[in-house]
Amino acid sequence: MSSQVVTFSVNRLARTLTVSAQASLLGVLRNDLELNSPKYGCGLGECGACTVLVDGVAARACVIPAAGVAGREITTLEGLGSLAALHPVQQAFIEEQAAQCGYCLSGMIMMTSALLARKPDPTEDEIRRELSGNLCRCGTHLEIVNAVLRAAELTRQALAKDPRP
Repeated sequence: MSSQVVTFSVNRLARTLTVSAQASLLGVLRNDLELNSPKYGCGLGECGACTVLVDGVAARACVIPAAGVAGREITTLEGLGSLAALHPVQQAFIEEQAAQCGYCLSGMIMMTSALLARKPDPTEDEIRRELSGNLCRCGTHLEIVNAVLRAAELTRQALAKDPRP
């Protein structure tokens, strides 16, 4: 089994790891770096439970080879905000009680963060389209859509206070 040394950034921290050629980004994040917010759902990139940001773009960590993220910036839910300063998306999901079991939550939040970075004022239809590839088996879709709308509002408010990127 071949392996290689890969250097990348995770939640703004440089990491250098030796990874096997078969290792997925999800496996490395969960098993080697102990970042448990991205979940293993389907292993096929279909459910969205493993969604992370790769250079700010939502991506399915279960189908990305770990060796393929060399030199890239990976952001997981753990790197989005903090207990002292929640990210607007995290705050909105709490306010709107947009979770039941929580299994899909990290993926939904990461997908929402990517959406709002591209489009700070999405319509409800745009939100539904964007999140259509993230599955919620508990049926909290209405609360999730409301949380995304609230996150957009909180993001706009934050930008109005401090317009620096």
